[in-house]
Order: sequence, then structure tokens, then C-alpha cells
Amino acid sequence: QVQLVESGGGLVQPGGSLKLSCAASRSVSSLYVMAWYRQAPGKQREVVAQILLGGTTNYADFVKGRFTISRDNTKNTMYLQMNSLQPEDTAVYYCYAAIDAWNGYWGQGTQVTVSS
Repeated sequence: QVQLVESGGGLVQPGGSLKLSCAASRSVSSLYVMAWYRQAPGKQREVVAQILLGGTTNYADFVKGRFTISRDNTKNTMYLQMNSLQPEDTAVYYCYAAIDAWNGYWGQGTQVTVSS
């Protein structure tokens, strides 16, 4: 198992930046995949970015060039640097980690609100 705790959400103006953190209860370098998802009110949860076991990263088209996913193996933490935030980025952001192809775990979520 792995426990995940997100932090770093909040209220930011359009064009601003936030950095989300996801602290894991075990080594992140050994995890099959870690990812950030988001869910806006009335919408389905969608993947934002993911980082695979070997370090490969993938991004949803709507965040390419604005968001950066990373991890710090020494701190067992994954990050999501979000720049040029827009109102449509408003959502609850969730951390996800899988220890293999069959077992995944979710954090509790952190609210990101982009508004003037």
C-alpha cells in the first residue's frame, strides 16, 4: 500500500502559479506510475500529467507547456508546478500512485481555484 497526502492548493488569479505536492509513504522511485488528476464540478475526473517508473512524463494536451510534473526521490514527494493558470483549471486535484499494474491509490485531493 501507499498513503498519499496532497498540499499546495489554494486561490490564485488568472495567469498566476501554484505548486502542488504529493507526499508518499514509500519511495516514489519504486512506484509503477504516479500521476495528477483533476475533477471540476459536474465533470469527470481527468488525468493531468503522469510520471512513469523510469522517469518518462506525459501530459494532457490542455496543460502542455504550462504544467510540469516532477518527483524528488529523497523526499518521497511528487510535484505539479502549474503556471499560466486559467479559470478552467479550477478543480480538485488528486494525486494517484500505483505500485503495479493492478493496485492504485488516491490522495484526498486539494482544491485549486483560479479566479480574479
